[in-house]
Amino acid sequence: MMPKFPFLKTKSPEDKSKVFVPSRRDFLKIGSLATGGFLLGVNFQCSGPKGETITFAPNVYLSIDSDNQVTIIAHRSEMGTGIRTSLPMIVADELGADWSKVKIVQAEGDEEKYGDQNTDGSYSVRMFYEPMRKAGATARHMLIAAAAQKWGVDATDCQTANGEVVSASGKKIKFGDLVESVREMQMPEPESITLRDFAEYKLIGKDVAIYDAKDMSTGKAVYGADVDLPNMQIAVIKRSPVIGAKVVSYNDEKALAIPGVNRVVKIDGSGIPPGLDKALEGVAVIADNTWSALKGRDALEIEWDLGPNQDYSSARQLEEMIKSTSGNGMVRRERGNFNAARQASGQIIERTYLAPFYAHGTMEPPAAIADFKGDGTCEVWAPTQHPQWARQAVGQALGIDYQNVKMNVTLLGGGFGRKSKPDFVVEAALLSRAAKSPVRVQWTREDDLHHDFYHAQSAQRIRAVLDKNGNLSGWNHHTVFPAIGATGNADELHPSDGELGLGCIDFPYEVPNIRIETHESKAHTRIGWLRSVSNIHHSFAINCMLDEVAEAKGADPVDFLMGMLAEDKNLTFEGELKGDFGNYGEPLDKFPWNTRRLRGVIERVAKEANWKEAVAAGKSIGFAVHKSFLTYVACIVEVERGNNGQILIPEVHYAVDCGIGVNSDRIRSQFEGGAQFATSLVLTSAITFEKGKVQQNNFDGYEVIRMPQSPKKIHVHLVESMEKPTGVGEPPVPPFIPALCNAIYKLTGERVYQLPYKG
Repeated sequence: MMPKFPFLKTKSPEDKSKVFVPSRRDFLKIGSLATGGFLLGVNFQCSGPKGETITFAPNVYLSIDSDNQVTIIAHRSEMGTGIRTSLPMIVADELGADWSKVKIVQAEGDEEKYGDQNTDGSYSVRMFYEPMRKAGATARHMLIAAAAQKWGVDATDCQTANGEVVSASGKKIKFGDLVESVREMQMPEPESITLRDFAEYKLIGKDVAIYDAKDMSTGKAVYGADVDLPNMQIAVIKRSPVIGAKVVSYNDEKALAIPGVNRVVKIDGSGIPPGLDKALEGVAVIADNTWSALKGRDALEIEWDLGPNQDYSSARQLEEMIKSTSGNGMVRRERGNFNAARQASGQIIERTYLAPFYAHGTMEPPAAIADFKGDGTCEVWAPTQHPQWARQAVGQALGIDYQNVKMNVTLLGGGFGRKSKPDFVVEAALLSRAAKSPVRVQWTREDDLHHDFYHAQSAQRIRAVLDKNGNLSGWNHHTVFPAIGATGNADELHPSDGELGLGCIDFPYEVPNIRIETHESKAHTRIGWLRSVSNIHHSFAINCMLDEVAEAKGADPVDFLMGMLAEDKNLTFEGELKGDFGNYGEPLDKFPWNTRRLRGVIERVAKEANWKEAVAAGKSIGFAVHKSFLTYVACIVEVERGNNGQILIPEVHYAVDCGIGVNSDRIRSQFEGGAQFATSLVLTSAITFEKGKVQQNNFDGYEVIRMPQSPKKIHVHLVESMEKPTGVGEPPVPPFIPALCNAIYKLTGERVYQLPYKG
């Protein structure tokens, strides 16, 4: 099964959610909730591993017990974003529960119990906002009906608050005291359910602390490597140093001589293409403890056939990519006649923008625990963003039915898309079978950097044509980068429509002549999705070029872009695209590309940052705006030089239109973290390859920003909106990068055409 990537190819279903009371048979399938209470499920248009409809696939459960305990199943993976806080609080708020008494239980990975659990692509809230409201509202209606019957009053005279039903006359009864009555009731018809007015909410739209904050800050939280099982062994792996390399032979005599080392196991990789869910070729050392395993790995003697990628150089490939953009490419969007505009031009500005490979660099390197049992079943504990995919990949690797794999989801110490790929989980399962005991596979930081699924390096050449009146009349964007799809299909040489839909072919400005082209580029390593995906390099190039065009016109960048937007309307790009526009998996009629909302965030950020006012001596500011994951974001970054010449960032302003903001605390946190993440991409981070191997070993080589380089004040201005909720995990990154680059130019006089900036 390939996972569902809304930003690459698939479209989300319409909201056809159904709230229901699970049957006795269904109830027995649920191991996460106490018995004896009232239980509701929410089924939200889910499908199984081969696309077939699953008859019992609730995405969430809500349980109310006689002791007044409200328990909500969190079916998404928590990696610091607060998703297992934000989704349950929607249910609780609509229900009228006492949030301080709500218990949240992490769901295991199981599509038959919990439907879609893929926590990727910034779409969890937008997908489940309405179903979660319906679940809470259904339970609320039933509780109110039970209380009204008990009191002999009209249900319209009752409401819920703080875990109680309250009548107009002041009578109160706890939810728990109504459980037995509710269990005997018929489910109300869906059309009879009314949702609360937004103004009634006590949690939604407010600051709500992350549910796991105390455990995370006191060391009680359980991450992947924290799981400890009886008789568990530790494994580390010496993986193929070059993608496609094969083990010719190995000598494990010295490794086995190290105290604590128990066995050495070869893992067969998939070769080329490496795949998104397959283990890499390698030799594993299984030991009693991590230290012995690491020393044993050091002692291994391996002869490798390094294969066709052994001469690969990322620098040489980048030069080839740059050269390719000077010719004609595959046209992916066309409006008007760019060549005619070019021939009639008054001025042509042509620039090339380069970005490197990036690694995820999560604080918690991958780790997974598997316990393969003699009866052909396997239980797994893993910090995975995509539990179902991990479950199915394990089943496939072991040659067992995926239903015989139990997938326990731990907290994730960062994800950024890395931990949706289940290769490290597959490794644990294979080695547990070989060892006949539970095994934890532990990646080191060096493993993490050497064997990631990297954000692809890119080259982009943009030609902007100004007519004789100084107006932007032509836009020609050439983009080239190894495609994500090449990790599973080596013949994919052009970016997919989905990757281009991330900020490239949806160029929103009123330019009469547009041509967007792609060029071939072969993948020589594992390419994957990293926070914001192709929006990273597309926004960098487009916003930096637009800033330069504004300067050539003698125009203020903010005023220039405001003037370049059409009157308020929804964009469709109809008749211009040579492929599909995925719109992050959503239909354009449900989530339109709206110029008014883009204009709104530009106006808001300019106002909040005092854009038109003079900047203090020694400081400069830069601006950029971008829509990604259906969210509109404008950004202004202020920079200055430190005493040692470093670029410092005293202040950042974001204006964000993400529709209804469910948890404003988590939204601000995502943007604060996104600014830090993006600063590293601009100033310090890059992965390079020589002779097929990654050259960076740890954070001394793959640098992330240190405290002095970190943005100091980050202001997040949320646009009040009643539009549908949209993503917030990834949208902070794309506009920040060019805003910082444009600010650097105004400070130093040097345009940034290549990342990372080393000036």
